[in-house]
Amino acid sequence: MALTLLCIATYRKGDEFLRECRRQGCRVLLLTDESLRDADWPREAIDAFYFTRRDMPESDIRKGAAYLARTERLDRLVALDDFDVETAAMLREYLHVPGMGETTGRAFRDKLAMRSRARAAGIACPDFVHPVNHEAINEWTSRVPAPWVLKPRSQAAAIGIKKIGAAPELWQILDHLGDERPEYVLEQFIPGDVYHVDSLLFDRKVVFAAASRYGTPPMAVAHEGGIFVTRTLPEGAPLTEGLKAVNARLLDTFGLPRGVSHTEFIVSRSGDIYFLETSARVGGAYIVDVVEAATGVNLWREWAKIEIAGEHGSYAPPPLRGQYAGIVLSLARQEEPDMSAYDDPEVVTRVRKRHHAGLIVSSPDEGRVRELVESYVTRFYKDFHASAPPPQRAAD
Repeated sequence: MALTLLCIATYRKGDEFLRECRRQGCRVLLLTDESLRDADWPREAIDAFYFTRRDMPESDIRKGAAYLARTERLDRLVALDDFDVETAAMLREYLHVPGMGETTGRAFRDKLAMRSRARAAGIACPDFVHPVNHEAINEWTSRVPAPWVLKPRSQAAAIGIKKIGAAPELWQILDHLGDERPEYVLEQFIPGDVYHVDSLLFDRKVVFAAASRYGTPPMAVAHEGGIFVTRTLPEGAPLTEGLKAVNARLLDTFGLPRGVSHTEFIVSRSGDIYFLETSARVGGAYIVDVVEAATGVNLWREWAKIEIAGEHGSYAPPPLRGQYAGIVLSLARQEEPDMSAYDDPEVVTRVRKRHHAGLIVSSPDEGRVRELVESYVTRFYKDFHASAPPPQRAAD
């Protein structure tokens, strides 16, 4: 019997997941935000739409889902965006649908929970404190040298993050936050390069992983208006294998039963690997396209196959392409930037988005990818680059 999937996406994404579910013969239902009612969803892949509001109480969401379950047999509940992970976990437990529950889901959304769990498992992460108790904060700031980073516990990407240079500045910010202070985590700032590992999991095991390096840390891009860069790492290199090993250990500790994950690490100047944060979602900023250009694996499509296989089926990733890839992406001064001068044969994707310039390159030569990405960054600053204030909430 064909499965019915209720997909939750309060931000516009997940087309290839939805299409793959349809290709696999599933019935596909989409719960999305009312503001996206007329968005350009792949409607040919969706059997029915249901709508919510960002201010809708959890009790109303439960009632609506339970009412839907009277006439629809909900075999899977899937959160397509970071902000929907907790909602999906809550509904799985409420409706007794297999998959990740609320306790596990919290470790993939709450930055304080994920750091606490990682530290308890002996996985290195920046020193941190929950900025609530005054004595604990003072003890921590006297022991951990500035600068520090104050992060919202449940935001995504670099939204709402503040870098703090001294205790008086910290207390001013905490006083301003008032009753919102418990919603943050304060952590040590560790200089270094930021990396990410994008994974597929089945039966609690990592069955595919691609390790990549950001050109500039995402926090710096968001706050200082730089150019976003990431590129895949050389296979078999000690750092690549080290990142994948820590990633596999982390995801096993966190207990993600199946699905997809985007996990970030910082490698300090001394070469130590520190866990930064993880998620039960596909990476943003066209990372899925970079991974596919390098490996041939489309994370959205494979995630759909994994969800359909569920706890009683089987899954194996497709054969790997064995190439390398990278992206250069920038806000652009021009509404429709002309990138025709970037005509290297390694260009495989041109980002088509208003006021954005972006190119993905792919090659069997990792050095060639690195060379192109570095040269494009220099050229993008001259040809296209624009900046905007950092976002205070996720964009629709």
